[in-house]
Amino acid sequence: MPGISRNLAQLEAWQAATPEEVIEPARRIVDPHHHMWLRPPEAYQLPELMAELNSGHDVRATVFVQNNAMYRAAGPVPMQPVGETEYVNGVAAMSASGLFGSQRLCAGIVGFADLRLGAEIRAVLEAHRATAGTRFKGIRQQAQWDPELGAMARVPPPKGLLADSSFREGFAQLAPLGLRFDAWIYFHQLDELRDLARAFPETPIILNHIGAPLGIGPYTARRSEVFDTWSTSMRSLATCSNVVVKLGGFGMPSYGFGFDLRETPASSAELAEAWRPYIELCIEAFGLMRCMFESNFPVDKASCSYRTLWNAFKRIAAGASEDEKAALFERTARRVYDLGSEGIEN
Repeated sequence: MPGISRNLAQLEAWQAATPEEVIEPARRIVDPHHHMWLRPPEAYQLPELMAELNSGHDVRATVFVQNNAMYRAAGPVPMQPVGETEYVNGVAAMSASGLFGSQRLCAGIVGFADLRLGAEIRAVLEAHRATAGTRFKGIRQQAQWDPELGAMARVPPPKGLLADSSFREGFAQLAPLGLRFDAWIYFHQLDELRDLARAFPETPIILNHIGAPLGIGPYTARRSEVFDTWSTSMRSLATCSNVVVKLGGFGMPSYGFGFDLRETPASSAELAEAWRPYIELCIEAFGLMRCMFESNFPVDKASCSYRTLWNAFKRIAAGASEDEKAALFERTARRVYDLGSEGIEN
């Protein structure tokens, strides 16, 4: 995977050299996708997340998405991921106290459960719900896999997960509990997700990071070809009304834009120019009510700061109406994750 290996502190210093003024500072935002972890010697927890949210944009609420953090060290293996929900729910409770500001961090929590357990997974899903109550919104079980690149994940998923019969038996347990499924796959797997969505039309599915149009390894210097394949599959996926899309993930080195390799960070104008074709295709195919901007921080921090990332999104949406902007930056995320008025009153 390409990229300069910078730790979080080095990324902060790199990005601080080129600060930008915040565009539309009064624009309300719900960030529907971020992570938190403690991986000594690095930490991205409440203080680090608060620093991002206080960098100038009006972020009212956030959704945490699983990243294999703070699993229980003992007990039945299927129940160990509930530890992550316990950890994040603690952060959410701290935020809800108001002592750390008006934002509502982790107002929604997406955890992990291995759906390959089939019907038995219901007990794990109920344990997540018992731990975080209505904050628990669903699960993400990563399914990204490439024949040459593998999964590029800390815990690699197997090939063909979305079609696995045991996985689908477990997947069937989500809708009866009112839970969603966050999907993390690569662009050539989009048709597999379409087939899953058609098989379970009552289950809300949130496609993460626009379906990963890769730009490294065998896909280097094939951006136009990848875009064509990706866009065709995205239009097909858009026929499934139960699927929505998170517009983000572009800062990951695997997308091949190369902004992580630069000596000087890219401006929001440069980011917007590179990302615009993908975002506009998603909005055209899925419609505004099924698209939402996401930060994917701190992963996307490899290419830009939190402030610059949201500036880039605001540049791309500059020509939209007020209602359209409200949908992309806030309302779709609130509706999809059932966040209600979290962070609005403050």
